[in-house]
Amino acid sequence: MLIQDLAIPTNLKQRYTEAGISELYPPQAECVDKGILEGKNMLVAIPTASGKTLIAEMAMHHTITNGGKCLYIVPLKALANEKFEEFCNKEIRVGIATGDFDRRDDMLGKNDIIVATSEKVDSLLRNNAKWISDITLVVIDEIHLIDSQGRGPTLEMVIAKMLFRNPSMQVIGLSATIGNPDKLAGWLNAELVISAWRPVDLRQGVFFNNRIHFRGGTRAVKEISKNYDDLNLCLDTISERGQCLVFVSSRRNAEAFAKRAAAAIKSEDPALAVYAERIQKNAETEMGKTLAACVAKGSAFHHAGLGRPERSIVEEGFRKGLIKCISSTPTLAAGLNLPARRVIIRDYHRFAAGEGMQPIPVSEYHQMAGRAGRPHLDPYGEAVLIAKDEGQVEELFEWYIDAPPEEVHSKIAEPTALYTHVLSLISSGFAKNRNELTSFMNRTFYVHEHRQGRLIQQAVNAALVFLVNSEMVVEFGDHLGPTEFGALVSRLYIDPRSAAMIISVLREKEIYSDLGLLQVICSTPDMPKLYVRNSDIAALSRMMDTHTEDLWLSLPGDDESTEAFYRALKTAMLLSDWTNELSDTKICERYSVGPGDIYGMVESVTWLLHASAELARIFVSAFHFKVREYEICMKNGARRELLPLLRLRGVGRVRARRLFNNRMKTPDEILEHGIDEVIKLLGLGVAEQIFDQLQRKKRDAPGSEAQPISSPGQSTLNRFG
Repeated sequence: MLIQDLAIPTNLKQRYTEAGISELYPPQAECVDKGILEGKNMLVAIPTASGKTLIAEMAMHHTITNGGKCLYIVPLKALANEKFEEFCNKEIRVGIATGDFDRRDDMLGKNDIIVATSEKVDSLLRNNAKWISDITLVVIDEIHLIDSQGRGPTLEMVIAKMLFRNPSMQVIGLSATIGNPDKLAGWLNAELVISAWRPVDLRQGVFFNNRIHFRGGTRAVKEISKNYDDLNLCLDTISERGQCLVFVSSRRNAEAFAKRAAAAIKSEDPALAVYAERIQKNAETEMGKTLAACVAKGSAFHHAGLGRPERSIVEEGFRKGLIKCISSTPTLAAGLNLPARRVIIRDYHRFAAGEGMQPIPVSEYHQMAGRAGRPHLDPYGEAVLIAKDEGQVEELFEWYIDAPPEEVHSKIAEPTALYTHVLSLISSGFAKNRNELTSFMNRTFYVHEHRQGRLIQQAVNAALVFLVNSEMVVEFGDHLGPTEFGALVSRLYIDPRSAAMIISVLREKEIYSDLGLLQVICSTPDMPKLYVRNSDIAALSRMMDTHTEDLWLSLPGDDESTEAFYRALKTAMLLSDWTNELSDTKICERYSVGPGDIYGMVESVTWLLHASAELARIFVSAFHFKVREYEICMKNGARRELLPLLRLRGVGRVRARRLFNNRMKTPDEILEHGIDEVIKLLGLGVAEQIFDQLQRKKRDAPGSEAQPISSPGQSTLNRFG
């Protein structure tokens, strides 16, 4: 099927032609034949790199041409950024939404395409964003994640809410790995497109005894290292001018392999030195320095412990063909467009808390294997598992290569998953009584799967009992309605259990404590927590002894609660160190984390501090201002003494500390010292920005007739520094 024959805008046809795309792949053509450009719902289950995004893009542009508006839902912020950049062009307006869960983001409605995470869409629905009702096409990328214990219930509820609001809306689901696509398509009332076709041939095999074993034969791999099969496979790929992805079970393993690969590749490409220098420039930790050293030689590692800038540099270097090998945890396989000639799945067991090492799911193997083969660059792609002995060769074929992906199932019947969603349905007006609540839940994938809602009704009833007892929902006869507390919790997008815990403790306390509040927040279900090792207990005990009066929660009696208590306390300690301005290096060393982990925890706790401040404003007003200030401290990683400076735009914790240490502790003291002193500390551009702000504040102050703050002309040499 030719691009020129499609009912899509002329400018899109031209863009595809310029990119060398003149004809649709077979699965893409099947989507057109089944009505994707005629408003038909569609579930597309085809391999990675088979053109799923182009299918969605054609449908979205067709919809926009006819006056519609599109929503593209993704599971990860990184994927949202990638898709946003991919969709942006001069002809249409594209917006992105991934954070600030209590904002309506009405300005987003001016865009033709809005890219957002499922959590953000859920928040927009709760906050009644007006433009949501204008959506005529919703695309759900990685729709198989409806099976995820964490994200699944939210994604399922978002789809159900969107269809409830607009039953005529077109829905397109995209996935590479679904074991029961017919069941999911039935729920969506969608046409089903299934295909194993790929633009690049995928060869899947098992490596043992210096040979890759395929179903149709074997291939020898030159032995360079006697101890490392993974390295031999990697170097074999590079010798053929290919690139390699190596999937391992842990961050430590990813870093160890990258170092070994760097020592073996030994690239001297000057372009790599530029990438390494970019990483080294911002590297505050040993992890960053190690990554820079690896990149300089043509190797890299990629995992959630890295900061976003480092991950972006690695991805860019790999896409340009400069970095030859990336070793990664499975985070890289979760949607990011980073294909390679050969994918090595070295570790197919992963540690699970309380269960030890467990085999990875078949669907996860397929996600990894699907990264093999770069369209238009590689003649083929290879996905290779590594066997430990000869008997395991056939086992790995049976367990992974020949096995279909697991079926996806609804995870919404868990009572804890429903607390927040039942509250949102009541607060957002989707359900005003028990019958309407039951009617809405009957629209879920769970009920479509099971054809009866007894289990989910029990979960809904349990959630209602909690919400009523927590004074978030009131029930008068048949009527269900949110209290002021419940409506606020729903808009803030936090777990009702978190809100109940925070308010309960705040109401008990007469004296405010940053550390006490931090400990409570880190104990909530919304907060990701650090694991505790036996070697941590002594430091945690010292912390408890030293800060007895500051801590708000006491050590419980039972073992399970004790472990949770220590995990929350350790997390609170890390975040307290962050606001005490410890460097990333010291925090990473002290807590065995990466910069990416620090960023993730700070992002989570900052949001929960924001929510706590809003809750305190209504229920414990005496603490509101203190909590709001601490939110600013946490966001910037700074002590309270820097607050007057942090309120200046362009001043973060480093610049604020530099000013503070040079006797400029307030805006007035900055003015007293003059712009030349600030230029010496922060540079000309930042100094002028600060003084411009201070000038406007003085001018706008009631009754003020402030004179402009002049910048000296050529009076000092440092003006030219």
